[in-house]
Amino acid sequence: NISSAKDIGWKCITTNVSDLICSGSENIISFTVGLVLPPSTNWKWVEKLYEGMCEAMKEFGGEIIGGDCTAGEKKMISITAIGEMDQTRLHRGNAIPGDFIVSTGFHGLSRLGLALLTSEKLPSDAKISPQLASKAIKAHKRPYPAIKALKALIASKPESTKWRAAGTDSSDGLIESIRGICYSSNCQAVLSKASILKDPLWPKDSNWNEWVLNGGEDYELILSLPKEWAEALSTKLKSAKIIGFIKKGKPNI
Repeated sequence: NISSAKDIGWKCITTNVSDLICSGSENIISFTVGLVLPPSTNWKWVEKLYEGMCEAMKEFGGEIIGGDCTAGEKKMISITAIGEMDQTRLHRGNAIPGDFIVSTGFHGLSRLGLALLTSEKLPSDAKISPQLASKAIKAHKRPYPAIKALKALIASKPESTKWRAAGTDSSDGLIESIRGICYSSNCQAVLSKASILKDPLWPKDSNWNEWVLNGGEDYELILSLPKEWAEALSTKLKSAKIIGFIKKGKPNI
């Protein structure tokens, strides 16, 4: 096992919290937990699983209000997250030509963490610093949803700008998240290679770009915003950066 029961519990909650955040919900209310376990499962594992869930709820809010538990051949966990949302609605179908695309943080770390934990062959022989390795493993085991980014998005909206923002998280990868916005909004995206966010310790070798673009499980917000709002957010939130723009055209495959 590459993750402890506590880490799995944390990740089960936080990945669902990320789904709420990328819809525009900053008020996390509750969760239901569906659990399937082999009869041979050690009870201590179950306790640690719920400890990890509780740690995440203490950090992001919410409580477990119900669920179900049954026996099965394999361990399976199903979480339903409930949150509250008002005008801060984010939807992949809200992008229009002229919008700027903003990423709220680095990509590729979780994919590197998975590779290190499973002793997978790396894209090249580039040296990985202990600091980068530690960050990457933490990003994979203990993802941190972009709640601060959502709050900064709300706070940075210019008064003259109406609420219209397209957004999703990058759980399926940076490129896939942008592709989802383009398909839902019937438009195209142009990205700046020089603007793609990488950790300062990330290897310079271009072979590593694939994990940055398509690695997945990074849980940053990917947003399509009016120009003034995008610029205001990138000023207010240190980790946010404009990485491209939306243009008219049919989405590319």
